[in-house]
Amino acid sequence: MAERFSLKDHLFNSQSLSDLAVEYSAALPGFDADEFLTQAIPGLESRELMARLDWIADCIQAQLDVDFPAMADQLEAALPPHLDPTLSDDDFGRFIHAVPGILAVRHGLEEHRERALNLLYAATKRFSMEFYIRPFLNRWPDETFDRLKTWASDENYHVRRLVSEGTRPKLPWARRIDIDTTRPLDLLDLLHADQTRYVTRSVANHLNDISKTDPEAVLERLEHWRGQARQNKAELAWMERHALRTLIKQGHTETLAFLGYRNDLQFDVALKLQSPSVMISEVLDFTCEINCPEAVPVLVDYVMYFHRPDGVDRRKVFKLKQAHCDGRRTLTLQKKHRFKKGTTTFTLHPGPHKIEVQVNGACLAAATFDLLPAPE
Repeated sequence: MAERFSLKDHLFNSQSLSDLAVEYSAALPGFDADEFLTQAIPGLESRELMARLDWIADCIQAQLDVDFPAMADQLEAALPPHLDPTLSDDDFGRFIHAVPGILAVRHGLEEHRERALNLLYAATKRFSMEFYIRPFLNRWPDETFDRLKTWASDENYHVRRLVSEGTRPKLPWARRIDIDTTRPLDLLDLLHADQTRYVTRSVANHLNDISKTDPEAVLERLEHWRGQARQNKAELAWMERHALRTLIKQGHTETLAFLGYRNDLQFDVALKLQSPSVMISEVLDFTCEINCPEAVPVLVDYVMYFHRPDGVDRRKVFKLKQAHCDGRRTLTLQKKHRFKKGTTTFTLHPGPHKIEVQVNGACLAAATFDLLPAPE
């Protein structure tokens, strides 16, 4: 059996720590790389991913000045070069370069706010400081927002992305921020017309977070951006779909109308399964036939209800097709849904399952089938 992938071992290991030691010893004459590695590497094994970052920061800090302004100077001196300026997307940086952010929060949050924010500004050009700006938003909301407003027009797109990503209300892995979820919308106004996909994706993800609690605020802001016409039309359309993806899956009426999908028509939908049962590790083959009295765009999803032993089915929405019904001919869609065995994020249980077809937000056809155990 192949060895299971370990993200924590991939990110933090003897090689990555050796790279970090080289950077610090080259920049700081008094930094002992061997001492750092002797201390840090044995401590990795017993720690999980985020705890490893804190541990590495502990071991770096042990050889730095205890006075934070001097420590910040050392941390900046040891920073690697900026992330590749010729790229414009998917250039997150290396997790080992989170150390300045950790130490900025530990030692700069209370007594050295401005110096710590300067450090985050420099460090985010090497590794996103989205986790570490959040304690400053909680402790110094007004002062931090003033900084972020300035950073929103920075020439470095990693700095601009931090403005959106760091203020997301539901940022994965990150600590909660105690601010009104709509307050960052003024910052997103400054960012939505950005020409870098890394930034606009963050803006869209941010809006998707807000949509889970305040859909009206998101739709209102997107409508406002449409009217401004500052962003490329195709890019804004992509941002809208990405920002509204959760509401689309929920069949949110106002959202679908905003995107041009009507749900006031009488669609005729038929769902046909190739077989009434399927084994785990195999595919459910199904066909969906849609007829509409008018020529309209349609957004077709399918909803799977996964059986669970506690009797509470798990509902999950999958994309099927963005298409156009011409009002005369049947729109026929085919899909093979594979029930993967052994996934780490979702456990399949044999038993009765249900599938529905959702057209422009309304579930219009359904069928049941049995999911059988995988063959031994």
